[in-house]
Amino acid sequence: MMRFAGRPRAVDEGSRTIRAALYTRVSTEDQAKEGFSLRAQRSRLLAYCKVRRWIVAGEYTDDGHTGRDVKRPAYQRMMQEADAWDVLLVVKMDRIHRNSKNFMLMMEELQKRGKDFVSATESFDTSNAIGRFVVDIIQRIAQLESEQTGERVHAGMRQAAEEGRFLGMSNPFGFRFDPKRGNLVIVRAEAEIVREIHRRYFEERWSMRAIAEDLNARGVPTKRGGRWSKRQIHRIVHSPTYEGTRHWEDVLTPGTHPAIIPAGTRKRRRRRRRRKARSPDA
Repeated sequence: MMRFAGRPRAVDEGSRTIRAALYTRVSTEDQAKEGFSLRAQRSRLLAYCKVRRWIVAGEYTDDGHTGRDVKRPAYQRMMQEADAWDVLLVVKMDRIHRNSKNFMLMMEELQKRGKDFVSATESFDTSNAIGRFVVDIIQRIAQLESEQTGERVHAGMRQAAEEGRFLGMSNPFGFRFDPKRGNLVIVRAEAEIVREIHRRYFEERWSMRAIAEDLNARGVPTKRGGRWSKRQIHRIVHSPTYEGTRHWEDVLTPGTHPAIIPAGTRKRRRRRRRRKARSPDA
């Protein structure tokens, strides 16, 4: 969490002249609003600098760009040229960002560089205690919003999983995602390898390492064309996906897609494997 320890060096008006970066922005919807014009913003910022005897180190204007992201040419250039100015000056906070997360990321970057942020029409100036307090409150609010959003997303995903809806995943070996069906479909050649892996592990009692080494020796590629590892074999022999069951956290939804291994096979084979392990002849 960001903290401001004392007054930043940047706005130390008693020791040297302050260099200000003036940032102005209007989006398409702002164009028709009175008081949001680029000319009005620039005039206000120049007057503010004159009163405080700051010099204008640079003027950065984004015309027709939304404040909800950082992909704005003038904003990017301004941050790259941060060594040329001491304080970032805007008319209002929403001119620089309309996204609290992006705003806090910017504030953290400014703090690292020893820069300050000032809003000319709001009580927001990180060179004083009140401004630093406001930043801290905004950060806490942004963190709360982020955590609440995460909780809502997680709850929505759980409900979708319980209803058997596809939540998306990388193509597991043996399957591919068919966008027309909106579901997994079997890749025949890979499915044969999956059945072989299950047979060798559960029935012939090969170790996972031995199975991986054999597949590599035969030149059988993984889904991404790489080499097999013990971890990949473990995923195949223990994943319910191959029995046609979708798995998300602790939610298991059977019958959601075609099965490569008959349902219940893993459970039956695990029991058989344990019996063999306990046998005196094993």
